[in-house]
Amino acid sequence: MSWFQAIILGLIQGLTEFLPVSSSGHLAIGKELLGVEASEDLVFEVVVHCATVLATILVFRKQIWQLLKALFKFRYNDETDYILKICVSMIPVFVVGVFFKDYVEQLFNSLYVVAGALLLTAALLFFSDRAKQAKENSHRNGISYLQAFIIGLGQAVAVVPGLSRSGTTISTGLLVGVKRETVAQFSFLMVIVPILGESLLSLVGGEMAASSVGLLPLALGFVSAFVSGLFACKVMIALVKKAKLKWFALYCLVVALAIFVAKLFI
Repeated sequence: MSWFQAIILGLIQGLTEFLPVSSSGHLAIGKELLGVEASEDLVFEVVVHCATVLATILVFRKQIWQLLKALFKFRYNDETDYILKICVSMIPVFVVGVFFKDYVEQLFNSLYVVAGALLLTAALLFFSDRAKQAKENSHRNGISYLQAFIIGLGQAVAVVPGLSRSGTTISTGLLVGVKRETVAQFSFLMVIVPILGESLLSLVGGEMAASSVGLLPLALGFVSAFVSGLFACKVMIALVKKAKLKWFALYCLVVALAIFVAKLFI
């Protein structure tokens, strides 16, 4: 992978991690167009995902700091309630990561899988955008433990390339009655620990050292993903509040159809 390819792929990751169009699917498409072979160790994907996590931390730094301070008060309050619900949401993706990681990694080699998952993303975005705005509920922090778990199921399914993580979790939350501003923040914060955990496991397991991608492309990809991620995160929060997801549904539909046509006739 060249430095130029790394910058382009990092830019794609940063924009599509937060916009509901699937970062993993677009990375696969980007690699195909740029002539980059799919990396067996997936280290580049881990690095650029870490960049978008850092962007998330920066955007939500005040909220995250409040949550961290609450951990040392050792009592059940709004902050600890929120943290526990994030933990509940991580259970499904933890199960997938432990028991189905090898199977999921094999899916990254097929653009047909990406196209099919993009069609599903389009359907989720379309129907969730038409969902009525949720009213205030009695649940602490505007979300129940059951809703948090269901959103977590959406995140676990979204490990499939082409199925947008942000699009799936936000759509799932809207469909089960969580308010738009609540589910947008929850969706972005719930991914921090799983991605950082995956990165730590890659480092401990020696995958980073065994990567086929050079240090310079990894660094440039990280910076590119971080900068574009900062922009996309703020944009996505505003779009969710204004119920503007249907246009992304149309985009996913067009891209999916273009992949099918390209693979079948070109």
